[in-house]
Amino acid sequence: MSAAVPPSRLAAPLLGLGGALALAPFTPAAVALVGGALLALALGNPWQATTRLWTHRLLPLAVVGLGADMNLRAVAKAGLHGLGYTALSLALVLALGWWLARLLKVGRDAGLLISVGTAICGGSAIAAVAPVLRAKEQEISVALATVFLLNAAALVLFPPIGHWADLSQEAFGLWSALAIHDTSSVVGAGLAFGPRALEVATTVKLARALWIVPLTLGIGWVVARRGEAAPGAPPMKKPWFIAGFLALAALMTFVPALQGPGHVIAALARRVLVLTLFLIGAGLSREALRSVGLRPFLQGLLLWLVVGALGLCAVKLGLLTVG
Repeated sequence: MSAAVPPSRLAAPLLGLGGALALAPFTPAAVALVGGALLALALGNPWQATTRLWTHRLLPLAVVGLGADMNLRAVAKAGLHGLGYTALSLALVLALGWWLARLLKVGRDAGLLISVGTAICGGSAIAAVAPVLRAKEQEISVALATVFLLNAAALVLFPPIGHWADLSQEAFGLWSALAIHDTSSVVGAGLAFGPRALEVATTVKLARALWIVPLTLGIGWVVARRGEAAPGAPPMKKPWFIAGFLALAALMTFVPALQGPGHVIAALARRVLVLTLFLIGAGLSREALRSVGLRPFLQGLLLWLVVGALGLCAVKLGLLTVG
């Protein structure tokens, strides 16, 4: 009688199968994300470093590829139309995050990283701001894990909430871009809701992500004035995928002959995005869950709930529109 196969032996082939299924056109984004997380938590991920590496490589490429199905005029309009409420919402989220961190006695740097990740674009904003703050590895891990867990929840919960609230595709795209942290989950939620929601969510989120640069420079200026920035701090990670997205969108906008191949590129990019979400899920570990801690997670959760609820009300009442 043969012995049962240990779970660790099953992990590698099942992760490989899951990655292949994520590329199939019938696999929804939410199923890929949750499936990757369940596999990693139940069996472990023997390719943890590899999946993390490919997540960082594939996500920017997928976002750039989505530019092939976008109109640059729409991206510019989204950025200009939302300039006022984007600046206001960033200020309010940062202020509320600071207050919650004080209330819950969360460390200053960890609290600021969680607030910045909620205000702009999750992990990208955290990665940009952390070197300027000279944040410790544990603080960065706590902020990233908090944002990751809430991103996973948003990708699953937002589409049904949008249907329940009877949001139009434009309204859902705008709401998800304002209330979900990472670009990957914003695009995934938009993809699950519909093509127009995907277009609006992507353009608004990328226009919002441009605020990483002035916000990071502003935080760096404050830290430097306090004399807390040590010389030789690591350079800010530049969100080059935004420039790539805009460049590809510009080609499709101003060279109509390229729009046919552009639709094919965008379709491939959507499947790569679903694979990326599977890898993000597979990157979750029990250690990451334990590292979050209750107080930082509560800060991130409360901040996310307030931003999501206020954003939903504003979109539903017509106070915020695509334009």
